[in-house]
Amino acid sequence: MAFVIAVAQRKGGAGKSTLAANLAAALAGGGARVALLDIDPQRTLARWHQEREKAAAPAAIDFDAPAGWRVPAAIDRLRRSHDWVLLDTPPHDDTDARIAIRAADLVLVPLQPSPADLWAMEATLDLARTERRQAAIALNRVPAAGKLPAAIARDLLARGLPLLAPTIGNRAGFATAFAAGLGVTEATPRSPAAEEVRALAAALAGLRPA
Repeated sequence: MAFVIAVAQRKGGAGKSTLAANLAAALAGGGARVALLDIDPQRTLARWHQEREKAAAPAAIDFDAPAGWRVPAAIDRLRRSHDWVLLDTPPHDDTDARIAIRAADLVLVPLQPSPADLWAMEATLDLARTERRQAAIALNRVPAAGKLPAAIARDLLARGLPLLAPTIGNRAGFATAFAAGLGVTEATPRSPAAEEVRALAAALAGLRPA
């Protein structure tokens, strides 16, 4: 039975699609049966998957781009046949985002270390609470220097919010791999970026029920 993760953040540009694709590639590369659903109308992951098919990527990832009433049906079908189902949700609070969060076991909120992203995150966490879904926050696109990421992490922990320990850096390797339809664990498996994604995937695996 699959563990279903909705990657959600109300603010656009948070790196949802890139994070979902990289986690899917890392999990599939470890031998798991992974499905990736693109529910975002921008269909960024649909284009990534097209490039992935051209690249003949080593790990198999089942892909679909359902909308509306097809979303819960697709999730239910994939839940029975996969180990992980990852959902890239719309960046705003629309019906498909609510449906995806309602169907998920975990809401993963990518958070860039900026005040604007921090403020926008509150709406996503509120939606997860409304739907009674577990949430986890992952700092994403973290710059190599500066005090703001550490300050935001301290603020989240002080407020008792579910911040995951692994962070994802702001690295050019993510964009390069994504453009080729790959994850960084496939394109540059020994890179710091790949290590970060594998660490985050392991942290998510630790949240699965025994």
